[in-house]
Amino acid sequence: MRFLIHKRRSAPAVIIVALVDVLIVLLIFLMVTTTFKQQSALKLAIPESSQGQKSGANETPPFVVSIDNKGIYYLEKLSVTYEQFRSELLKQAAKNPKLVLAINAETNAPWGKIVKVRDTAAEAKIKSLVAYTKEAAKP
Repeated sequence: MRFLIHKRRSAPAVIIVALVDVLIVLLIFLMVTTTFKQQSALKLAIPESSQGQKSGANETPPFVVSIDNKGIYYLEKLSVTYEQFRSELLKQAAKNPKLVLAINAETNAPWGKIVKVRDTAAEAKIKSLVAYTKEAAKP
């Protein structure tokens, strides 16, 4: 009788260095392809101003209402009615007495809609009201 002696095989090893390399390549790919620039969904043609000031990075973000040239109100990219805007503004002003209201209106937005926003801000006792503009072209 002939007995075969089986050699013990070692367990297969996983090469961690190669897996780390693949992980780093995936991470670099994701970082390069991801955009970090904040882009607004609404394309508004806002008016120019030579006296515009840039807001600081440490300021608390304002409550932004956008008005397009058709007179439609937008809160955070969502179309709302005037009554919805008014109730949301009053609720936010009650939570934060130092709330800043920012109006982001197109150049051809109906002036009456902007005045209604201003009146609602006065009703909510908001003391700080700003309007977004773009920097005037330099000749």
